[in-house]
Amino acid sequence: MIVMKNICKTYKVAKRNAGFKEAARSFFRREYENVQALDHISFTVQDGETVGYIGPNGAGKSTTIKILSGILTPDSGECLVDGRTPWKNRIDHVAQIGVVFGQRSQLWWDVPVIDSFELLRDIYSVPHAAYRDNLDELTELLDLGELLRTPARQLSLGQRMRCELAASLLHSPKILFLDEPTIGLDAVSKIAVREFIVKRNQTHNTTVLLTTHDMQDIEAITKRIILIGKGRLLLDGSLEDIRRGGEDIDKTVAELYRSYEI
Repeated sequence: MIVMKNICKTYKVAKRNAGFKEAARSFFRREYENVQALDHISFTVQDGETVGYIGPNGAGKSTTIKILSGILTPDSGECLVDGRTPWKNRIDHVAQIGVVFGQRSQLWWDVPVIDSFELLRDIYSVPHAAYRDNLDELTELLDLGELLRTPARQLSLGQRMRCELAASLLHSPKILFLDEPTIGLDAVSKIAVREFIVKRNQTHNTTVLLTTHDMQDIEAITKRIILIGKGRLLLDGSLEDIRRGGEDIDKTVAELYRSYEI
């Protein structure tokens, strides 16, 4: 179970105007602006749930994922993932979660993908038998095949994302955090990734928290939506709760953004 209670996070961002004089001045006197990324965010996710965590750019989605995965420490509030505080029990915590960031890779760039997988097996201390079973299952479901022998830098974006998903699941995590996993993918690759995530949830009861701007991802994968904007939780409900009649989901969400002025 995931529990967040009144989580707040503020970033201190340096600001300056354009030009050489302004750049030189910033060496001696910097101006900063405090940006409230999360403002008393609270929600609960039950085991086995699939939740879409949506909002416009800068809403605080990635910050939430980084706090839940233990990368960031919030300024205040309480966060428990299966009874663990992510940033305090980091080693135990990461053994039970999988994380995929659509714009960052956990694969070594210049070596075959299988070498990255072997390294992850050692990092997570996965028993050889369990690793082999997981690798065989993931290779079949994600159609990795020859991709395992290919360096990550030579993979297309869609191929790499399939490998990233496999890498995040080699240690059989109970919870999967996905931060824009289909960004930049073509239609065929998107469908393959969506179908895999749904099947993983159904067969292993894996809890999935998904952030994305693609509402078709939300429709295909999740049963619940949490909407945030400007660091505040604005809505928590199902697709049916926010959809009005037969209106297109993209139009529905766009209208929500306008109504909340985010």
